[in-house]
Amino acid sequence: MKKRTLGQGLEVSAIGLGCMSISGAYGRTLSEPEAADLLRGAHDRGVTFFDTAEIYGPFTSEIMVGKGLAPVREQVVIATKFGFKIVDGNAQGQGFDSRPEHIREVCHASLQRMGTDYIDLFYQHRPDPEVPIEDVAGTVGDLIREGKVRHFGLSESSPDQIRRAHAVTPVTALQNEYSLWTRDVEAEILPLLKELGIGLVPYSPLGRGFLTGKFNPEALPEGDWRARMARFTGEAGVKNRALVDVLEGIAADNGHSAGQLAIAWVLHQGDDYVPIPGTRQLDRLEENIAAAEIALTADELAEIAAAIPEGAVVGGRYFT
Repeated sequence: MKKRTLGQGLEVSAIGLGCMSISGAYGRTLSEPEAADLLRGAHDRGVTFFDTAEIYGPFTSEIMVGKGLAPVREQVVIATKFGFKIVDGNAQGQGFDSRPEHIREVCHASLQRMGTDYIDLFYQHRPDPEVPIEDVAGTVGDLIREGKVRHFGLSESSPDQIRRAHAVTPVTALQNEYSLWTRDVEAEILPLLKELGIGLVPYSPLGRGFLTGKFNPEALPEGDWRARMARFTGEAGVKNRALVDVLEGIAADNGHSAGQLAIAWVLHQGDDYVPIPGTRQLDRLEENIAAAEIALTADELAEIAAAIPEGAVVGGRYFT
């Protein structure tokens, strides 16, 4: 697969694999052999960038990622995250925790769970309003100097937080939701990343599956939290589905799937943007990574963007 370079020279595959879904966020948790087959299958197909977090499970995804990628550890880039409180294996409603001592605790625990000596990219999962971002950046900077972490990342941070963190420890990547149906980062965040030389890692580039055109909210398995999301069901779901129908028509005319066009559109927004669609199926993985080979003209990009105009999507990003 083609490669891209995030900030601070971190080279990764043009499309990565988001590993939240293997730990049961969208229904069934994969067994360790199933997860290993998926992870190694992704690597065999050119994926070198794998994204996990301690909160996925909690802990399950990190364990599976570590075991599944152990034979190829030196050939891949593994990103994980800190920043939430997890009490007795439960993160629901526990709040944030980016205190320097907690960042160190998470780093050491993540290294042990994944069976590795270093974390390639260590993100603050969400800003902690109780901890100055300078303290967070300084702590990760210390971990980098100690060789336990190689790159520093942020997620869902404000422009002020990004700028202040970057002044202490250079930020390699910002991970934010970004897709045809979530474009709020375009006004302030994306210009700032370009100014500072920070890469973007868009999560949910397929709108949590909705942009594939294959998504049926009525058929969600038990435990799939998308059943409670504002954009997926009811009147909002009907209106949003009509937008995706237009995207599907464009895709059919060009010999691609709607999902492939959605990912390709993201890739064309910046040469240091690396989307991380998640899946539990190798055939879906192959479909997703094929988007890296799609070259879109300016007219095609405009046509795709017009199918789902900014502001046309009904409902908030989560439950309201």
